[in-house]
Amino acid sequence: MIVGAVIQARMGSTRLPGKVLLDIAGSPMLARVVERTRRATRLDRVIVATTNSPLDDRLAAFAASLPCDVFRGDEHDVLDRYCQAARHFSLDVVVRITSDCPLIDPDIIDHVTGIVVDAARSVDFCSNTLERRFPRGLDVEVATRATVERLWHVATAPHWRAHVFPYIYEHPAEFSIEKVVADVDRSAMRWTVDTAEDLAFVRAVCRRLHVRDFSWRDIVAILDREPALLRINEAVRQKAAHEG
Repeated sequence: MIVGAVIQARMGSTRLPGKVLLDIAGSPMLARVVERTRRATRLDRVIVATTNSPLDDRLAAFAASLPCDVFRGDEHDVLDRYCQAARHFSLDVVVRITSDCPLIDPDIIDHVTGIVVDAARSVDFCSNTLERRFPRGLDVEVATRATVERLWHVATAPHWRAHVFPYIYEHPAEFSIEKVVADVDRSAMRWTVDTAEDLAFVRAVCRRLHVRDFSWRDIVAILDREPALLRINEAVRQKAAHEG
């Protein structure tokens, strides 16, 4: 069984263009996401899946310098990009990570992935976002290759193609689904990077982390000591699904 994390990435973010290559404490954000993802032990491959747009040539070249695989596919049909990447690398289990989550946690990746890989009965899809209690920015979604292939055929509406798994959210009865829920509700925290304020927050957190191998609970401890950090991006509105 081949388990692969597919990290979707592009330069054309509308609110913070080029954000995936912006510096965070000495490393471009994409490099941090790849490094953090590679620390997960349940993965056989880590793949950066960017687009065929010339705008992403620079991103693809940078990704090729990282310890990961690179795949380029459709700019707008992200479901197709994931499906084609899974086919190209012969993945049996697909782990969806986004490139704007530089604080992604390897243990959470392993936990969510393990539920699909180790299930005594078939699990089509597992996520820690179905009942959000983790901070936004620790999002992990895992599906079997068969599920991704099925979605490729049945999810035909544009919004189902643009974000990979919305069809499952809207048709849960059609799938075997498991969810991972944090013990404490920290869903109001924004650890993802969509705006300049989000970037400032993550940079401030990373300046306070003195090791590369940290856990998400280490970040919670920092925020418990310095709750004022949360005010940096507390006013940011989560973008709607149709926004880039």
